[in-house]
Amino acid sequence: MKTIQQLLGDKGSQVWSIGPDASVYDALVLMAEKQIGALLVMENGAMIGLISERDYARSVILRGRTSKETLVRDVMTERVVCTQPEQSLEEAMALMTDKRVRHLPVIADGKVIGLISIGDLIKSIISEHKFIIEQLEHYISSG
Repeated sequence: MKTIQQLLGDKGSQVWSIGPDASVYDALVLMAEKQIGALLVMENGAMIGLISERDYARSVILRGRTSKETLVRDVMTERVVCTQPEQSLEEAMALMTDKRVRHLPVIADGKVIGLISIGDLIKSIISEHKFIIEQLEHYISSG
């Protein structure tokens, strides 16, 4: 089974981030520009949180706040669930399901080396299963 490191090799390890004192509006603009659903919140080179579209919906819109006046630090998820590069895709999927999260920063030697989403995992797992099925079909038809 594929590891998170292999997934990052296929996907790339580009990570987008924003500072905690930026407005939620600025975070949303960046997410829209990059077509992503979450940003790491970084301060002095360290990850201090994560802000996602889900955080926006639950902590800004539903509480009557405005995105231009609300700071990222006021709505970000502070206790971020993370994964390591050697973890398997199945283990990461189980972790995401158990913790009810959609994004996992990948940490190696105390530093963020990537960010994966539930969509990245599903796409990779489906691709791997499709390859196995094709190999089995080829084996059966040639035997």
